[in-house]
Amino acid sequence: MEPQTPPIPLKPSVPKARMFAVLLTMTICTAGLFLLQNQLTRARKPKDFYSYEVKDIRGRSVSLEKYRGKASLIVNVASHCEHTERNYKGLQELYRSLGPSLFTVLAFPCGQFGDTEPGSDRDIEAFAKANYGVTFPLFSKIKIMGTEASPAFQFITDSTKQLPKWNFWKYLINPQGQVIKFWRPDEPFENIKQEVAAMVREIILKKKEEL
Repeated sequence: MEPQTPPIPLKPSVPKARMFAVLLTMTICTAGLFLLQNQLTRARKPKDFYSYEVKDIRGRSVSLEKYRGKASLIVNVASHCEHTERNYKGLQELYRSLGPSLFTVLAFPCGQFGDTEPGSDRDIEAFAKANYGVTFPLFSKIKIMGTEASPAFQFITDSTKQLPKWNFWKYLINPQGQVIKFWRPDEPFENIKQEVAAMVREIILKKKEEL
């Protein structure tokens, strides 16, 4: 009988337990990176209107965080529009009667609707104060449509799924910075006042409950 050739030794295999541990580690690392990336993305994207910064009518940076806790009426205003007089008067009266401790009007001039807001920020401020005695906050002229749209206003239009079709659209923001309702330029101010007053009453009641 011829001697048998000894078998060629096979390459040692990796134990199953060790292979499972490697795969598990890789899965955990991948999941961890995904969660970290997701958290960073969320951190970069503000979750409400008051999370943004804007420029005031004098060009200074303003954090909208200062208005958190209030009911806010956001309006895209214009100086030379068929709705200008009625709306500036109505907005100032609304601000006078319900503001400023728990309610504010935040006016954002916009020149994207015809030639209705052609002036500079200085011109806009002088016009509003001289003609209508405006005392509510005015901000620097912005764009609300297109790739250059103001991020703060973009949040509003994304929330409502509705772009303004003209000047003096109004958006009611609750104390937490979420859009609750919006109105077109010809909405009677009495209707708007009822909604705003109801929100202000809710804020007052909540403050009393917290005492």
